[in-house]
Amino acid sequence: MAHPLAGVDLGTRTVSYDERDAILYALAVGAQATDLDLVFERRLRVLPTFALTLAQWAPDVLAGRGAWDVATALHGSQRLRVRRPLPPAGELAMAARVSAVWDKGPAAIFDVEVESEYFVATWSIFAPGRGGFGGERGPSRSQPPEAGPDVETSLSTFGTQAALYRLTGDRHLIHIDPDSARAIGQPRPILHGLCTLAAAVLRLAAVLGVHPADLADLDGRFAAPVLPGQELDLALWRADTGMAFRARRGGADVLTDGFARFASTERS
Repeated sequence: MAHPLAGVDLGTRTVSYDERDAILYALAVGAQATDLDLVFERRLRVLPTFALTLAQWAPDVLAGRGAWDVATALHGSQRLRVRRPLPPAGELAMAARVSAVWDKGPAAIFDVEVESEYFVATWSIFAPGRGGFGGERGPSRSQPPEAGPDVETSLSTFGTQAALYRLTGDRHLIHIDPDSARAIGQPRPILHGLCTLAAAVLRLAAVLGVHPADLADLDGRFAAPVLPGQELDLALWRADTGMAFRARRGGADVLTDGFARFASTERS
């Protein structure tokens, strides 16, 4: 049985941005002052993951329609398919829909797809208490590589990262307010999952010797919160079409099912 929200049109929206927005985003996810083509308007290349901040309105629209309890729902995973590079500034027209709703028994997973001429992005939202409607369970999680990683490195976050990243659009209180963070069982405000994922892209690009703005495909599943200032262990596996990756903290997964493909193998 299909969920009544499956296939629902969430509308369209046009969002404007300029060079300052793109530069703020790059700094928030870990770009350095020496990365001039990410932080200097005269050379600017926009990180593809910046699109996810521009499209955040779509899952918020569905949440506003009561699809899930905002107090318990979790951003389970994210997908991004890049069609063409984002310009340094301009207007971005987007259309959104509920591409699928999967029945996991005690919970449901809502896939929210946002499409533009520049990208297609899909949010997967894990919604406790919304399953059991008789629908399909959906695809299974990918299996982790059996062999050891081809590359092991570290991924550093910084203490003010959540406070900075929230200025790009996601101002949920758990990322800035200590009381709100304690209410979800965290000792202090947590880093945005999309920030951690974008920071991993920067580190992957550096390890591979490619430019982060050449990202073509990205997938990642959010397994556990990250606190600003923590250092993560990043493991990479070479695949036929890109790199699989996983991030851990203290031996526990925080990012899983990671995959990235870059359009270019040469750093600009």
